Amino acid sequence: MTEESDPKIAVEIPSTMEVGIVLERRDIDNKWADHEWKLAGVIPGKPDMDEWQMLRNGEGWTHFYAGTQTIELFKRETEGYKVNLSQVPPQVFVVLRPEEEGAHDYEVTPFEATVCPFEAEGYDESGDEWVEGTPMPDLIHAWVNAYIERHHVDVPFKKRKRKPYDPRKARSERRPPARD
Repeated sequence: MTEESDPKIAVEIPSTMEVGIVLERRDIDNKWADHEWKLAGVIPGKPDMDEWQMLRNGEGWTHFYAGTQTIELFKRETEGYKVNLSQVPPQVFVVLRPEEEGAHDYEVTPFEATVCPFEAEGYDESGDEWVEGTPMPDLIHAWVNAYIERHHVDVPFKKRKRKPYDPRKARSERRPPARD
């Protein structure tokens, strides 16, 4: 008997995965800043490292392990995950926040990791944070795909019918605020 033929056998797909965040500090030629921070990649799982550890460097750049974030999947957001997996390449998005001067040695902190492009877009619009994307590692891709297969439910689009305006039902009791 296979899993598909017996609904009692269900494989539970975890809804969370920890990822290590790798940031790049790159020198730039700019009169206002001498460097910039970018997302260099993510490492599936929780690496056994201290936060803010230098991984490697080259001419004008340094990669740092900047800590761990948890990607969390939600059953109601599978449509966003499907959109991400349909892109070439699918991405993991990391929300970065600038740090106040003197908070620590690095001017940026990874705040959130997600695979939902809609959630990432919401953070990008706030203006306080910025979002960087990196190609999704195969392990994360397989996990997200399995989660979608297990939990996605197609919801048919229902166009709302406009109701005609009825002036009798308008809020006529609404008055402007009293002035002192």
